Amino acid sequence: MLAFLARHSALFLFIAALIGFAFPHLSLALFPYLPYVLFALMLFTLLGINQSLLVRALGQWRVWLYAFVHAVVLTIITCTIAWGLGASDNMLLAISGICATGSLFATPAIIRSLEMDALIAMAYTIASTLLMPIVLFINLSLLSGEAFSLDLHSYIARLVIFIFGPMGMAALFHAWIKPEKLKRIHGKLAQFTIVLVFSFPLGLVGPIGAMWQKDSGYALELLAISVALCMLFFAIVYCIYRRYGEEASMIAAVTAVNRNVLLTYTVAGAALGPVFLPLIGAIQLPIYLQPLLVRWGVRLKRASHNATTDNSLK
Repeated sequence: MLAFLARHSALFLFIAALIGFAFPHLSLALFPYLPYVLFALMLFTLLGINQSLLVRALGQWRVWLYAFVHAVVLTIITCTIAWGLGASDNMLLAISGICATGSLFATPAIIRSLEMDALIAMAYTIASTLLMPIVLFINLSLLSGEAFSLDLHSYIARLVIFIFGPMGMAALFHAWIKPEKLKRIHGKLAQFTIVLVFSFPLGLVGPIGAMWQKDSGYALELLAISVALCMLFFAIVYCIYRRYGEEASMIAAVTAVNRNVLLTYTVAGAALGPVFLPLIGAIQLPIYLQPLLVRWGVRLKRASHNATTDNSLK
């Protein structure tokens, strides 16, 4: 059963988001437990990564260049467009929070399902996650105005727990446990990782589902903004990385859309304003629809390429 879920994870993740949207009370009941699930998922993911290869990948300048594009460049472009279109202060604050957010830790699995380099996607994910606290703090400082009231002690404590905690524990496990034994342990844990991943779209989409029942017009507006954000992230990063080849641009673009918004909310909370929570609920739908669309597009392009090759050989 778990193998079946893993094989069709992209489809089931989107279905989980739809279920959370349709049954917001179920989603909202799950929401308080998601930070603990996030911690476990980050730890389990890092346990399965070859540390030496990952450190080597993190030493590449292109990884940190990506993190800069992911957080800083997209913040500047997206917030400028939103401001130009007349977005409210609260909407700008929420959008800036999403722009600062690092990538989902499930991104390497999505990249692997596309038969592309999952290691570089993991490096992108960690680099963007490490850069997130700095960019998020700057964004909050600039866009909150006089209402800025971030509890720095709580902010730093949550950063230590939810970002450096899993990374530090994973490093210790890799140092203390023999690779063969750790691989066996991770192999057993990995079977349940996919179940943990399903809880994110299911548990995060509740606010937009509840909003839909109260004010469908505003909910549609948030959904439209979320789709626009994801399309903008994908298009900008894809174009920037197009010079490095098709695979490199696709990896960067997919990683840019996948946003670990729960981590951002867990770290900054109410400082992100009242629009952030319903907006991150809305953005779950395009985020988890993306793998299905990308996989379909990649397969279609490969089929077209193979057909062209076959015709040229005849």
